[in-house]
Amino acid sequence: MTGLTHFDTEGHAHMVDVSDKPVTARVAVARGSVVMTAETLALITSGQAKKGDVLGVARLAGIMGAKKTSDLIPLCHPLPITKVALDLVPDPSLPGIVVEATVKTGGQTGVEMEALTAVSVACLTVYDMVKAVEKSMRIEGIRLVLKDGGKSGRYEAAVEPGQ
Repeated sequence: MTGLTHFDTEGHAHMVDVSDKPVTARVAVARGSVVMTAETLALITSGQAKKGDVLGVARLAGIMGAKKTSDLIPLCHPLPITKVALDLVPDPSLPGIVVEATVKTGGQTGVEMEALTAVSVACLTVYDMVKAVEKSMRIEGIRLVLKDGGKSGRYEAAVEPGQ
């Protein structure tokens, strides 16, 4: 089980002990999208969705999701998050909404899971708010695009066409 830090020597899942790690500045950025019809996108961007401000509610939901990550993912440490920012950008070329979350902390472990959770929850909220008009929407491409800080240093995902 080398390289898999969430398993002990006997293969049992456990929470990683980070008590000996130094506190460092850490950041993670995740991205994903909700793909929909042009008509549904127009409904969102024009503010005509019956449930209200889709992008504003999804932004708040993403922030809340990042803060609750350790409650949702069993082996995640609760972290003192110092920043959560979400950008929800309408993209007519999809058509859909591109969601990007940036999460920061000063801590002993990274915030990749918090950024990924923020994007996931924001995308699910977009879906929930307009599912009455389009159940065929797709949530796609949720991935880590950047992380920095800690022993492993910086990671940047390769740029994909259209991203």
